[in-house]
Amino acid sequence: MPDTQLLAIFVLAMIAGVILFRLYTVLGRRTGHEPPPPQPGRLPGSDALAPPPAAETAKDPGGHGLIDIQLADRSFDTQQFLQGARTAYTLILGAFHAGDRQALRPLLSDEVFAAFDSAIIARGSASAVSLADLKDARIVGASLNAGLAEITVAFTAGFSDGKDVTDVWTFARRTGDKNPNWTLTATSGELPE
Repeated sequence: MPDTQLLAIFVLAMIAGVILFRLYTVLGRRTGHEPPPPQPGRLPGSDALAPPPAAETAKDPGGHGLIDIQLADRSFDTQQFLQGARTAYTLILGAFHAGDRQALRPLLSDEVFAAFDSAIIARGSASAVSLADLKDARIVGASLNAGLAEITVAFTAGFSDGKDVTDVWTFARRTGDKNPNWTLTATSGELPE
C-alpha cells in the first residue's frame, strides 16, 4: 500500500511539473525590458509614426470607426483616403458643372446619381457655378457595419460666384472589395451631430 501511495504522489508531482513547465513556456517570463506593444499606425520595426487613425480619435467622432475600418481592411490609409476624397470631390463637381453624366455614373450611388441627374436636367443649358478652390477636407465621421465602410468628409470650398460652401459627403466601400474606389452615397450641407 505505501508503494502505491508513493507512486500516486510521484505521478501527481510529474503532472504538476509538466503543467507548470507548459505555463512557463506559454506565458514566458517578464523582466521589465520587453519591447512596447505595437501601436496603431506604427509599422513593426519602424520608429516613425505614420499618420495614425488613432490620433484622430480624440478630435474626430469617426475615430473608432476609422480604427474598425483599418482593422477590417489592412490596406486602408487615412491620408490616402482623404487625398482620394479631395480628388473625387473635384472630379464630381467638374463633371456636374460640365453635365457629364457618363463621368458621374461610376462615382455615385444610384440615389446620388439620380439627384445629380435631376439637378443637371433642372438647370438646363444654364451654366452651373464651378469650383474655384478646395480649401479643406476633413473626416467628420466613420463607421463599419456588416463589412460596409462609410466615411463622412466635410469639404470647405470656394466657388466661382465668390461663396464659400461646406459640403458634407459620405463615401462607402465594401471592405475586401478588389475595387479600391469609394462611392459617394450621400451629400449634405449639415455636419453630423
